[in-house]
Amino acid sequence: MLKHLLVLFLLLAVASPSLFAQNYSFKIAKLKYNGGGDWYANKTSLPNLIQFCNRNLNMNIAAEPAIVEVGSPELFSYPFVHMTGHGNVIFSDAEAQNLRNYLLSGGFLHVDDNYGLDKYIRKEMKKVFPEYEFVELPFDHPIYRQKFEFTHGLPKVHEHDNKPPQGFGIIHEGRLVCFYSFESDLGNGWEDQEIYNDPEPIRQQALRMGANLVTYAVTQNL
Repeated sequence: MLKHLLVLFLLLAVASPSLFAQNYSFKIAKLKYNGGGDWYANKTSLPNLIQFCNRNLNMNIAAEPAIVEVGSPELFSYPFVHMTGHGNVIFSDAEAQNLRNYLLSGGFLHVDDNYGLDKYIRKEMKKVFPEYEFVELPFDHPIYRQKFEFTHGLPKVHEHDNKPPQGFGIIHEGRLVCFYSFESDLGNGWEDQEIYNDPEPIRQQALRMGANLVTYAVTQNL
């Protein structure tokens, strides 16, 4: 259902742009989860990414992202859902099933390890997809070749354990339904510049990769 609604939205936006002159074409969301982890981290990241996509890719995304709980039926309202944090994550059985249904119906989840999320998210995503493992995506995957090209995969925003950044995915029937950015800190790169004082070229690389994720999420079913 989600993918059909998204296709209709995008077709209407192209055919009748005046319909959307005062409104947005779609909205993206941050995932709220249980377990004690700071799901609310990086408060300026998604607004900045939205602004970047609207300005540079002529998208019409709502300026403020929504907050959606894992088990909520509202999850199906968003073509792109972002998840971040440093700590524990717990999905109940009902939440895992809801997230699975969302992803199988055309939704897209971006999990961004903000350092410390890895061991928790891997365990909880097995509840969602017990039949699949995260697999590292090759650098020629379409996610790295949307509007902006990343020939060497994810950009490195912050150092943690001196490991290279890695992009993992869960793939169902040939479709990437979940992208997991590890040792990259993309969300930190999207934050207001004064928060981390990252060099502007690094911030721009992070925003460009984020724009690729959004673009992939909203066009993969067209």
